[in-house]
Amino acid sequence: MPVRPVVRLPHPVLVATAAPTDPADVTLGDLAVDLVDTMRVSPGCVGLAAPQIGVGLRVFAMDVTGHRKARSCSGLVVLADPELLAAEEPEVAREGCMSVPDLTGNVARATRVVVRGTDLLDGGTRELEVDAIEARAVLHEIDHLDGLVFLDRVRSARHDVFARKTYQ
Repeated sequence: MPVRPVVRLPHPVLVATAAPTDPADVTLGDLAVDLVDTMRVSPGCVGLAAPQIGVGLRVFAMDVTGHRKARSCSGLVVLADPELLAAEEPEVAREGCMSVPDLTGNVARATRVVVRGTDLLDGGTRELEVDAIEARAVLHEIDHLDGLVFLDRVRSARHDVFARKTYQ
């Protein structure tokens, strides 16, 4: 499947609430592959939501395997219609986003979460109990499904938003 372009703010799909999926939709498998392929070619990317590739559906892909801040690691996950069941222990940390590529920001997010949804890789229901960077990634991607980007979560645009460092 093709690697898709990642849309950037102020694209309207990024600020709209994504629609629930239809389990009978035969294109969901293609969407899952496109999300994974696009995520894999993007350096440093640990998650990607369908709205970020212009698709207004409640689906995201995530994989924190090998990330230096990972404690829990669920491997490759492609979840449709995720439902947040529990969130605890908020902590402020820096995060960035492919849809806001020039900025990073300090965002308070729960460090432990439980989420359930339909696993598009095997078709069953999957429940994840995650922490650290994996919890942050889950919450970041769910925000995309709710029409939010990390900039909507910073406390102060003046003190908590930074130009992304580029390395050459």
